[in-house]
Amino acid sequence: MKRAFLTDLGIDTEVVDKIMKEHGKAVNELKEENEKVEQYKEQLEEKDKQLKDRDTQLEELSKKAKGSEELTEEIEKLKEANEKTTKEYEDKLSKQAFEHELEKDLKKAKAKNPTAVKALLDLEKIKLDGDKLIGLEDQLGPIKETDDYLFGDEEPPGLKGRTPHTPKSGEPKGVTKEDFKNMSYTDRVELKNSNPELYQTLKG
Repeated sequence: MKRAFLTDLGIDTEVVDKIMKEHGKAVNELKEENEKVEQYKEQLEEKDKQLKDRDTQLEELSKKAKGSEELTEEIEKLKEANEKTTKEYEDKLSKQAFEHELEKDLKKAKAKNPTAVKALLDLEKIKLDGDKLIGLEDQLGPIKETDDYLFGDEEPPGLKGRTPHTPKSGEPKGVTKEDFKNMSYTDRVELKNSNPELYQTLKG
């Protein structure tokens, strides 16, 4: 979102500052979430490499331990413990990556309360494939139809509480500067598109 676009709509500087601040916060939150997911992936890859190195070392020890039943049994126990640790760690990171991806996708879907929407989802039927959640869209569609109040754009700060003004068709001259001043962001965009000349006059 460009500051110049909002300024051209005749929106007060103070309101523009608030809108840009909220927009910046939203962008930064998405960046942070993406960075966290990437960090989890890197941690998983690093841990996987470490465990594979251990497996290789255990295999080499197994070859050297042939003929020693006691040492062979000890190595097998270490292998089992290694596999268990690997699975637990992978499960933990996968769950964290899933949660972050779900949170990000719910924000993209304009969920006003991600926690409330999450409670309506059957998470067992949603799978993380790379950086995509398979099965989420299939569930969000019906929820948006039955609980549409949980979704939608939040009105930017500074524009809340203003009475919407829709210019009457064929009566553009009836719009006063006072009307223009009290118009919502959406109404100003509509006026600019439908009657650029009147818009410029009122803005000036």
